[in-house]
Amino acid sequence: MSIAWKGIYPALTTKLNANEELDLPLFKQNLDAQLSAGIDAIVLGGTLGEASTLTTNEKETLTKFAVEQTTGKIPVILNIAEGSTAEALQRAKEAKAWGAKGLMMLPPMRYKTDARETAAYFKTVANSTDLPIMIYNNPVDYKTEVTLDVFEELAECPNIQAVKESTRDISNVTRMRNAFGDRFKILCGVDTLAMEELLMGADGWVGGLVCAFPEETVAVYRLVKAGRIEEALKIYRWFLPLLELDIHAKLVQYIKLAEAQVGLGTEYVRAPRLTLIGKERERILKVINDALAVRPTLPDYKSISAAQLA
Repeated sequence: MSIAWKGIYPALTTKLNANEELDLPLFKQNLDAQLSAGIDAIVLGGTLGEASTLTTNEKETLTKFAVEQTTGKIPVILNIAEGSTAEALQRAKEAKAWGAKGLMMLPPMRYKTDARETAAYFKTVANSTDLPIMIYNNPVDYKTEVTLDVFEELAECPNIQAVKESTRDISNVTRMRNAFGDRFKILCGVDTLAMEELLMGADGWVGGLVCAFPEETVAVYRLVKAGRIEEALKIYRWFLPLLELDIHAKLVQYIKLAEAQVGLGTEYVRAPRLTLIGKERERILKVINDALAVRPTLPDYKSISAAQLA
């Protein structure tokens, strides 16, 4: 299965029970809602998926389960966020064996690589696999920027095909287009800039709040791409207070609380994260419930044809 690198790619949360064990039935419930809404691929083991706390066995279980449940309907993409090149190479090999159809890659963790090291890291992994790769460019949270000069080097690897654009600089969409044309697909990785980047020519959206609001997320994307901007804007303006939950250090707890409120998850997280309590929980719950009280009726976005999305 090839990957088009366009559309809505939920960065799924990892569903856990009260004992911090994988909750696969609940994961399936959420996944079914995503598929019904019309998402185009899923990303496992990202920041929102609490990747740093998952064991290799758990990543294997999640990946194989997701592949089985999607039955070839959409690509399953596994995130790689490792501290060494050797570990990244091993994760890429395992992802292929587990049935993943693509990789999302962060720069090395815990060490801020320079441009030469960043390019060498990505190219080494890319040259070891035939899986298509999306580079996650998030210098705000992970301190290493994948610059245009680095992308120039990465263009040598045909399976490095996309970027999750999370620099927080909307102009970077235009910089990438000016420098590389359509060589790299561009997917917005910051919920609060999604409609803006789609309007500037981004191909898709790797979303966080989509975990709780899949239909609204897919609707915004399809309406924008079909040129129905006013309809998309009405949804997006309603959505923005919720989308802002994605740009906080506690995005996992916030988004899981939203999932719980709409019946698509629970609040359980894995330590050292703790579930929300007190005034903080009340504040986030108010944001969620205020939005739910005026949740918009969506237009029939599912009837938008593939030709209209081109």
